[in-house]
Order: sequence, then C-alpha cells, then structure tokens
Amino acid sequence: MKWTSAISTRPSLEAAVNEVVDKAQVALGQPADLAFVFISDAFASEYSRLMPLLKMRLGATPILGCGGGGIIGQSTSGRPQEIEDEPAISLTLASLPDVKVYPFHLRPETLPDLDSSPDAWVDLVGVDPAENPHFILLGDSMSARINDLLQGLDYAYPQGVKIGGLTAGSSALGGSGLFCHGRLMREGNVGVALSGNIEVETIVAQGCRPVGSLLRVAESDRHVLLQVEAHPEGERWETAAVDTKVQTALEALHRALDTLDEKDRAKAQNALSIGIVRDGFKTTLETGDFLIRNLLGVDPRIGAIAIGDRIRPGQRIQFHLRDAEASAEELEMLLIDYQEKHSGQLAPPAGALLFNCLGRGERFYGQPDFDTQLFRQYVGTTPIGGFFCQGEIGQIGDATFLHGYTAVFGLFRPLTP
Repeated sequence: MKWTSAISTRPSLEAAVNEVVDKAQVALGQPADLAFVFISDAFASEYSRLMPLLKMRLGATPILGCGGGGIIGQSTSGRPQEIEDEPAISLTLASLPDVKVYPFHLRPETLPDLDSSPDAWVDLVGVDPAENPHFILLGDSMSARINDLLQGLDYAYPQGVKIGGLTAGSSALGGSGLFCHGRLMREGNVGVALSGNIEVETIVAQGCRPVGSLLRVAESDRHVLLQVEAHPEGERWETAAVDTKVQTALEALHRALDTLDEKDRAKAQNALSIGIVRDGFKTTLETGDFLIRNLLGVDPRIGAIAIGDRIRPGQRIQFHLRDAEASAEELEMLLIDYQEKHSGQLAPPAGALLFNCLGRGERFYGQPDFDTQLFRQYVGTTPIGGFFCQGEIGQIGDATFLHGYTAVFGLFRPLTP
C-alpha cells in the first residue's frame, strides 16, 4: 500500500490540475487504485470542468472529492499545508493492493427510513457486510440527510469506520460540488467503501476542555435539559443519594461558570458547549469519551437549556469550553496516545485524510497549518490530504456522528503488511 498527496495554489484550473497530477504520479511511482480531489470554492464556477481534466490525466482511476472552504495537501517539500481563503487543489493518490474499492452516490430521496432493515441499506450501498468495509463520506450540507445516513450505515455495517465531511457551496455559483463516477453532483452524498487488506483508524479532536462538575441528567424533554444531579464527591452514581443534589440546568451552568477565571468567563460568552458521555458504563472518563454539542439557548423562567442533540435522563454530561489552547492540548494528547499505541510498529500509516472544521485553521490558532504540523510531529511524514468542512464525520465510542469545530483524521494502513 502506498499513498501520496500534492497541492497546487495556481489560479488557473488547468495549470493546477496538471501540477498536482504530475507531482502525485511521480511520487506514487505506480498505478493508482483510488484518487481523492479537494478543490477550494474559489473555483466554484469551474467545478464542471474538473472531472474531464482529471479523467484525461488519470484514466479509469476512481475519483472521489468535493469543494471546500479550505484545502489540505502536501507541498513539494513534503510539508503538509492548509490553504485557506485562496484558490487551491489537492490530489491524493492511493495504490491499494488486495483492497476492493466501491464508489457510490446516494441521492437524499433514495435513503431508507430509519425503521428499515439493515438489508435496505446494504442494497442501497451495494457492499456485503461480510466484507467489513470502511467508508469515506462526502456530503452536501443542505441535502445530505447525513444523520439518517450515519445511523443507517452504523446499523448495517457496525464494524466499519465512517469518516468524512460536508461541503457547502454558494447557490449563486451553482451550489455544492461533489465528485464521483467521473461526474459533478450537486446534492446528496458521495462516498467510497474500502474492504479487504486495509485498516482505518481515526483521531477525533473536538477542541474542548471540561469545566465545572460532572452531572447526570435528572429530567429532559428531547433536546431540552431541565434538571440535573451534581456528581457526589467521592461516591459512585449507583450508591450515592440523589435527593438534595437536584438542580435546574441553568443553576448548574452558573455553578460551572463560577469555577472559571475572568478570562475564561469572557470566552464562555461565545464558546461554551456541553459534553455528553457516550458510554454509560465507563467509570473513568477521558476527553474522547464526550460527544460535544452546542448550547442553543436558555429559558430562565424554568431554568432549562436547549442542546443541539436529544438527551435523556440518566446520561452523564459536563459543560465544556472551546478555545485554541484547549484544542491544541487535546489534539496533542490524542496524537501522543496514537504514537504510544503504535510505538512497536516499524512503519507509519501509508496515508491519511483530514476533515477539518472551518472554525479551526489560522484564524482560530493564530498560525497557519497548525493541525497538520502537529500531526506530522507525532505521526511522521505520512502523506495527508483533505479539506475544511461545514461539518465533520467521525466516531465517538461505537457510533458515528456529525460534529462541529472538530478535526477528524483517518489513518490508513494494510491489515497484513
């Protein structure tokens, strides 16, 4: 297995395509079995010309890709770059021996309803679950029905890794750009299923740090948090009394804010979220055990807080604060964990894809290429491509979710070297 990535910032579409193809093909040095192309929305008016240009150079190689608000790829020197707010194209080529490649395009009206059997999703995608496929998914943020798709794929392919991101284009320029089967699509989802001699690992960095105490939901109504129980110090939930510790969600929020210094309280005006523990049985919690969701609003009359997800009584939650320092620390911790997990392996991953939120990048960190440079520091010179998304797809626990403000890395290597 071999991957390579190239990026071009030439303002001419033809020149940019030729540059990335030349660089990537020379670096790969063998036929490609799959190509990923990511193109900045500065080229949105020329999306229809991209596939003919690439097919002329790549022939029958399956191509998957989309437009993005920023583009990620490898420079000529091998240094990963995150190009924001200017024209750019990145091309990632992969040689995948003993791997089956299944590209697909799913229109929103063809998705089964959530009461359908797994067979309905298998028939739609066209891949046997016995092959244990992994999925890279790209969707249009306005028409993807992405939450339905992720639930359906988790149902039909519970062992498969699903990663990806959503793109959003300007309606004035024709809408979003999704590329599959050598064609430009304007809606739905495109993707590829990979099965055989391939392993896909993920790093999902949500960019937050916990504040205040761990809480348990006492009362809720769909996405509205009404009452919570404060975690009893030194006791387990199962054995602790929970009579006088019940409080409204807004009271719990005020107590969490009281633990912050003046600087963090100012950040909390625009950067406060809530983390929901996904594994109800886990007792020792780490950052990656929380699914981060936005706070949508408060009702001071009853002390309720609206959350960007359904929540149910018994779930454990904790308020989280999002800032550049917390984001950097979390990603570095996750990369160190990955490095330690693979310390005995001789070879790094063959390739990587990064689906990064538009809310990250240089404006967030105050310096360019932050996420990719940190990745290179701990993972090495693994070729990486990707784009800045309007929503990122990655797993927390054993389920797949659509995230915001998140960096989702997919790392690819052969199952059998």
